[in-house]
Amino acid sequence: MKIRIGTRKSRLALAQTQMVADRIKDKFPDTEIEIINITTTGDRISDRPLTEIGGKGVFVSEIENSLKNGIIDIAVHSAKDLPVILADGLEISGVLERGDYRDVLVTKKGHHIENDKSFIVGTGSLRRRLNLQKIYPHVNFENIRGNVDTRLNKLLSGKYDGIILAAAGLERLGFNSDDKFDFLYFDYTKFLPAPCQGIIAIESRKDDFVTPIIERINDKDTFLLFETERYIIEILNSGCGVPLAAYSFKENGNITVYLSKDGKRTVFGTDKTENRFRLAEELICSYE
Repeated sequence: MKIRIGTRKSRLALAQTQMVADRIKDKFPDTEIEIINITTTGDRISDRPLTEIGGKGVFVSEIENSLKNGIIDIAVHSAKDLPVILADGLEISGVLERGDYRDVLVTKKGHHIENDKSFIVGTGSLRRRLNLQKIYPHVNFENIRGNVDTRLNKLLSGKYDGIILAAAGLERLGFNSDDKFDFLYFDYTKFLPAPCQGIIAIESRKDDFVTPIIERINDKDTFLLFETERYIIEILNSGCGVPLAAYSFKENGNITVYLSKDGKRTVFGTDKTENRFRLAEELICSYE
């Protein structure tokens, strides 16, 4: 049996795709895996904010077209970068175990953040700006685009004094302990992450031959968290220009959800795991 996996060309996308391929090979050793690189609109246009070129869908539409046309059998995504609505006939059929959910401020080695207007932080995320401003109200921000390697190179060149990245991506690329950088990690109680941050999502055609294969590698606990945080995005119809933040965790048969719609106020609650969607709705309504 052969499975063709579609992914973007960045080192992080390829690393995450290899993680999925390795899980499949562990469960189905005789499977042949072919990785197909796909260039998306978001990859081609790297000098403009996402809100100006179509939001999160610019990283997904070409990959979804390849799925629908049978060029690939599954696609691998960073779950936080998925658009609100998937293409017709497609689904997220599984996820891997969640990685580090945290955001991290990266600076050059020995250069720590200063709460001063001269300190420039690179980020294209309104959520990250609002979160960091609560802790360091006087820093300034400039937009930044590009993959993880590109952003780190811009930091090293001196264009920025610090940049904010997802901890899971840094870890998957081996940057979490590097002699060129210092890392300041933010816990969810102070810096709420994007919904589904740290989760690798596997997209496929509905009821396809790969469906039972993906079910075997799906991390069920993480999938519950993915569903919950994804539900929040869908209810609020939130795109990348909105500072929506959410994080959930499962413990002793319960799920706890933290939510912020505006980067200012955070609400949270706990309920039985089977009531996770109702809990999400209640937290959203508490904002009204």
